Amino acid sequence: YAFQCRLHELANKRRISIAGASKLLANILYSYRGMGLSIGTMIAGWDEKGPGLYYVDSEGARLMGSRFSVGSGSLYAYGILDEGYRYVMSVEEAAELARRAIYQATFRDGASGGCVS
Repeated sequence: YAFQCRLHELANKRRISIAGASKLLANILYSYRGMGLSIGTMIAGWDEKGPGLYYVDSEGARLMGSRFSVGSGSLYAYGILDEGYRYVMSVEEAAELARRAIYQATFRDGASGGCVS
C-alpha cells in the first residue's frame, strides 16, 4: 500500500490525496474480499483540500466522515465522541476528547485492553 502511494507520488509529482489513498486501500482490500480478512481502519491526514478522515474495511467499504471509532470498544468510544464533539475545536480539546474516548473504550471493553467492571 505504501509502495503504491509512493509510486503515485513519483508518477504525478505530488503526494496522493487522502481521498486517493483511502480509495487505493479500499480497492486493495476489495480484491481480497471473501478470503477471511477482517479489517476496519481509518485513513487520516491533511492534503491540499484540508483535513481528511476515511473509514475503510475489509469488504472494500469506504466512508468519509468527521469522526470514527473502529474496533470492539468503538461503541463505548462513540458515546464519548457523540457527547463531546463540536465542529470547531482546538487541537487541545480534540486531543482530550480522543483521550477520553480511548480511555472509555479500553476501560469498558476487555478486548480493547482494559478492565471491565
